Amino acid sequence: MHYSIPTSPEEIIAFRHRPVDEEMIAAAIAGLIQITRSQGGSLEELKAEVLADDPILDQVQRRWLSQIVTQAWESLP
Repeated sequence: MHYSIPTSPEEIIAFRHRPVDEEMIAAAIAGLIQITRSQGGSLEELKAEVLADDPILDQVQRRWLSQIVTQAWESLP
């Protein structure tokens, strides 16, 4: 399955209706980074959101996701 990188929060939310796989998660992370950058946000702000307490992910999962987001932020143009 091919997922395009989302360009708006609405497109990311629309992913909820699709099967979850690695490609979809990568596209969502890339889209989130692009949206954050386009709104003048920083990596630190995005990491703070990822690390915020959440009922879906536990603390270990949030830290792991934060590391993935950091790596993606640094590797995307």
